[in-house]
Amino acid sequence: MSLPRSQSNTITTDSTWDSILPGPPSRNNFSSLDLSSSNLLAFPSGSSISIVDSVSLQLISTFPLPPPPASTSSPSLSPFVTSVRFTPSPLNRNLLSTEPSSSHLLLAAADRHGRIALLDFRLKTVVLWLEPDPNPKSGIQDLCWVLSSSDSYALASISGPSTLSLYTTTGTAANANASSYCFFKYDASPEFLSCVRRDPFDSRHFCVIGLKGFLLSVKVLGESENDVVLKEFHIPTDYSELLKLEKDVTPSGGSGGGSLVPASAVFPLYSVKLAFSPQWRNILFVTFPRELVVFDLKYETVLFSAALPRGCGKFLDVLPDPNNELLYCAHLDGKLSIWRRKEGEQVHVMGGMEELMPSIGTSVPSPSVLAVAICQSESTRQHVAKICSDAPNSPSAEVDFDNPFDFCDETVVHSTTHMISISDDGKVWNWLLTAEGTEDNQKDMVSDSHEMPLTGANTNAVALADGLGQEAGKQQELGNGNKNRPPSTLSQELSFKTAKAFAEQIKTMTSKYNNSSSSFYQLSWTAAASFFSSYYAGCTLPFSNSYTGPWGNYPAVAVPLVALGTQSGTVDVVDVSANAVAASLSVHNSTVRGLRWLGNSRLVSFSYSQVNEKTGGYINRLVVTCLRSGLNRPFRVLQKPERAPIRALRTSSSGRYLLILFRDAPVEVWAMTKTPIMLRSLALPFTVLEWTLPTVPRPVQNGPSKQVSLKDQTPVAQDRASTAKESSSESTAVSSDASQDDTAESFAFALVNGALGVFEVHGRRIRDFRPKWPSSSFVSSDGLITAMAYRSPHVVMGDRSGNIRWWDVTTGHSSSFNTHKEGIRRIKFSPVVPGDRSRGLIAVLFYDNTFSVFDLDLPDPLANSLLQPLFPGTLVLELDWLPVRTNKSDPLVLCIAGADSSFRLVEVKINDKKLSHGLQPRAIKEKFRPMPICSPILLPTPHALALRMILQLGVNPSWFNTCSTTIDKRPHLIPGTASFRGDLRSYMIDLPPVGDSVVPEMLLKVLEPYRREGCILDDETARLYAIVVKKGCAARFAFAAAIFGETSEALFWLQLPRALKHLMDKLVAKPTQKAPVSALTPELDDVTMLNRISSKGKSVTGTEKRDSLNQGQLKSMAFQKEELRESACERIPWHEKLEGEEAIQNRVHELVSVGNLEAAVSLLLSTSPESSYFYVNALRAVALSSAVSRSLHELAVKVVAANMVRTDRSLSGTHLLCAVGRYQEACSQLQDAGCWTDAATLAATHLSGSDYARVLLRWANHVLRAEHNIWRALILYVAAGALQDALATLREAQQPDTAAMFILACHEGHAQYISNLGNSDDESGSSTKDALANLPGLNPENEDVTAVGEYYGQYQRKLVHLCMDSQPFSDN
Repeated sequence: MSLPRSQSNTITTDSTWDSILPGPPSRNNFSSLDLSSSNLLAFPSGSSISIVDSVSLQLISTFPLPPPPASTSSPSLSPFVTSVRFTPSPLNRNLLSTEPSSSHLLLAAADRHGRIALLDFRLKTVVLWLEPDPNPKSGIQDLCWVLSSSDSYALASISGPSTLSLYTTTGTAANANASSYCFFKYDASPEFLSCVRRDPFDSRHFCVIGLKGFLLSVKVLGESENDVVLKEFHIPTDYSELLKLEKDVTPSGGSGGGSLVPASAVFPLYSVKLAFSPQWRNILFVTFPRELVVFDLKYETVLFSAALPRGCGKFLDVLPDPNNELLYCAHLDGKLSIWRRKEGEQVHVMGGMEELMPSIGTSVPSPSVLAVAICQSESTRQHVAKICSDAPNSPSAEVDFDNPFDFCDETVVHSTTHMISISDDGKVWNWLLTAEGTEDNQKDMVSDSHEMPLTGANTNAVALADGLGQEAGKQQELGNGNKNRPPSTLSQELSFKTAKAFAEQIKTMTSKYNNSSSSFYQLSWTAAASFFSSYYAGCTLPFSNSYTGPWGNYPAVAVPLVALGTQSGTVDVVDVSANAVAASLSVHNSTVRGLRWLGNSRLVSFSYSQVNEKTGGYINRLVVTCLRSGLNRPFRVLQKPERAPIRALRTSSSGRYLLILFRDAPVEVWAMTKTPIMLRSLALPFTVLEWTLPTVPRPVQNGPSKQVSLKDQTPVAQDRASTAKESSSESTAVSSDASQDDTAESFAFALVNGALGVFEVHGRRIRDFRPKWPSSSFVSSDGLITAMAYRSPHVVMGDRSGNIRWWDVTTGHSSSFNTHKEGIRRIKFSPVVPGDRSRGLIAVLFYDNTFSVFDLDLPDPLANSLLQPLFPGTLVLELDWLPVRTNKSDPLVLCIAGADSSFRLVEVKINDKKLSHGLQPRAIKEKFRPMPICSPILLPTPHALALRMILQLGVNPSWFNTCSTTIDKRPHLIPGTASFRGDLRSYMIDLPPVGDSVVPEMLLKVLEPYRREGCILDDETARLYAIVVKKGCAARFAFAAAIFGETSEALFWLQLPRALKHLMDKLVAKPTQKAPVSALTPELDDVTMLNRISSKGKSVTGTEKRDSLNQGQLKSMAFQKEELRESACERIPWHEKLEGEEAIQNRVHELVSVGNLEAAVSLLLSTSPESSYFYVNALRAVALSSAVSRSLHELAVKVVAANMVRTDRSLSGTHLLCAVGRYQEACSQLQDAGCWTDAATLAATHLSGSDYARVLLRWANHVLRAEHNIWRALILYVAAGALQDALATLREAQQPDTAAMFILACHEGHAQYISNLGNSDDESGSSTKDALANLPGLNPENEDVTAVGEYYGQYQRKLVHLCMDSQPFSDN
């Protein structure tokens, strides 16, 4: 707000968004958590959103959601954030037609009022409000992004208890109001909707689950109401407990008031979650509180359900492993259960139970686990490592010859999974789950990579580190089970393993498995990040301090520290320059009521508890905490309860003296020596007491004198916070009783009757300072003095009527003004430096939790003040100035403690411009980090694209400036210590054959600031790139896509060499092919059919040796015949026990698709005569069983099949076409009916050559045009031999860099294939080599290929210009 002014100087504020520390998350945030594929973690804390780098666990940014518009004159508060979701949009590479954008960094957030916003956390702005002020205000339960067109995503939300809404996010709505963004609504009343998840196989499809088993399947074909296809299911489950809970909440919530409350608000401990299988299409995993269910969307039935064993806590969430047939289920009691799928069926058994909270080092009772997520990016990198590494059994792991323990491990790691969890004590945990076994067990896995026995001993490994600030070094890896991570450099590692026995029920469930293996699980805590451990305790106020850390042989950099007391009894120490919690100290068993700094390394804090409410009496607890040692030393320990509790503490600026204020009791004065001594008790009716502040701060004071004691004091003007500004020499002086005899410090006070005074403490004596009193009219008679600040010679006071008065104790001059506000709680003098004016600025905190800043050197401080009615969206509990100034040019910074338990820094400026204050992103100082944040996705878009291009073209690993990229791993050989002045192109592996050869050098110059800081790739990722860079361009392209979180593109590059080989094998075999399958003679067809019918075992077992490289997420990119048939055969046994006509029809369809006609006939003949399908099934059985002459029979069956296709939805005509060998037509009919996977399976079983290619080509067109999955479509195009179509698709998608890299990868794969042919001495090999001299459709002389090269050159030049125009961005 602005006020009339009469002076030129004004006061403004700049909010430093990057200097906000959030409070702890809670169940009020609905346990929301999202982990992006680019290693960014987002979770809500109160009304703010925290963005964390999941690798180093360092806080990147905190975004407080703006408050809703106020309906009355009083400002509104921000509600709890309940859901966050990162956008799945990739990095935009269309630079030639659009400007660079941050669309890949958008984050959707929703709150308890039903508001939905799209945030750009790098720009710190709200890009779009989808629901800025919903009416009615129904809270948001969950969010999910869903693909609505080829280049845009819609946002699905669950609002209230049962409403599903879809929003467009393109910003092209017809009207400006938010209602135009919502294009679909669905009400599922009386259900409570709980969770919404997107299908990994089809991004247009998502599912919603309800607390009572209601399941909604939704497919979005466009952004209109008619383009949304719904299908409802019901999963049977026991929800009797839910009915009891509903009866309990109905009387209190009422029928009307509770109708808008989401499920997690009404039933916070009743969780129902679902997850799609990342490996099997149409398979859902659902967890009810005490039941795990596997549901098949295609069969519309439950395939498996299992109740929790007795003694296990309720389910919290279900997380499928991306690469293995494992399920991880989080429980409300903080445990993690591991479930393994049986081979050949969709049955899961519990194989282990682990703790998601370390058994030591945590408080009692143990904090609650709120949410768990799996790092998808790690699984993608494991795929890259497996394909590129020579040791596929230990992905991305190299033997460290500098580590002798690498040769002592007898176990073999079968799989590794990284997890992230958050707990309500403000900590983020990084976990590594490994499945280990002996070498013999590993050999069994090589023979059948799908078999993974996991029973046996269960081991839980926990790594702990000691020392203050260990959690500030949370990026270091402490898990002893992870050999891929660098060892901690901040502390020694202490690890142990504790063997645990399964419960009797778990033993019973797992006894069916092969117990001869010695595989076991190991869950290791690798790192932890600590934020505030609890909500602020009432009025705890931060004070900062210049403190030298005690670690190592070298002195640490002096950093400002802030101490905060919490409701849980801990004291959190914040490193302001790193914007992180450096330590969390457990000091009290109850709420910390107040704390103060004693010197620069000690804290004094207090708490109290009431003995008996009737008789009264309090137990006061005072503790001195040493930050260097972490020891807590109580003092003033009494044997009996006291009459009055402690009201506040006040410490002198040197930390030598302490005032203990009681409620309705005398004030005690203590000398804070090694053993604190009480000097005397002052039995006066004090209202406020404040020590004096120093006039000009001095960095070091070796021998304070009397003069210094009167002028260089530090006021401590709050009840619940602490500050210290002295060096280590001062803290040493505190411990000396002799030094105190020569030291005098003074404090000002006010009495109940309004009288003022100043006392001086000299050694063990206290005397009256005898100031010059102001005029008698200065003493207020209508307002009790409630706040005071003292910086010699000025005393500033505030009363409960809102009056502010200042008084010069040496001259007696005084003045006053009224703030027209409620009572004043705190007054704080701003820090001063030489050259500042005498009185300066004061920050005033009012009882209505607003604050103002006044300049006392102006004639009219009120007219030129900064009035902050409310810090955005939260109440201000405490404030103080951060004494970081060393000269007049340094900014004035306010520390703000919010009611939402957030801690913020706000810069206050005095300028000569028109008064206007706003919230603008601005960094106060360069942020200190223990290690750089290596997250390329955070770079400015042009710089991110430049790094992507460098990684694709190939750069020497030594360029990354990491420890692992040196040859001998010696400190003196670490590159990057000096700037490279030679030709930067020498870092490139090879100059690219496409594009401009000068561009790589220019891009390396642009990236040089990041390289010097070592913030491009972390040590482990750089080591992986050192392996990948030698494995060809396709491997480099996959690595670059994985680094930027583009999982589908990475899988495409990994599959491209196999698809090219498939194509080349087909081209080589084409000249020798006699005739297509459809042209075979009838006699040969009959023999083939008889052989196929008699080969039941070969068709359905699917247990042949599998390609270990094609497991997990790579299954979504399958195209080869063996892969498609194997996947279909694997699913058949899942449905053998299903009953019902529809299930039988689907089973027959599966059996015919894989060629198992004998089983299909047997199933058809089992149809009951009373069934409506009897005649149809009998006809199909006769047709399928016939294996003799086909002349007339073929024509008759074709006519019958055509009639059946028109009238029968069971696709019976397709089966008849298969019976007479018309597989090409059968595949076409299946594709017309939308059964694309079934058509591909049928083609893989019966077709080859060009017939199979036609099926793949049509499938590719559908995947591209309907499903908008460009990477899956590209693989199918390549496998079908349509390379020109693949290239045209990339050009149409306006991805010039990917089109050029596609040509490079294809040429490299083609050249490698030809060279392999040239190594053979066979004459046919040389003739084939001549025939395949060029790839069909990608000849260098081809016009499209030439155009792609030219377009790529334009793209490179545009990128260089954009990079030169963009300033380097650093979060360090």
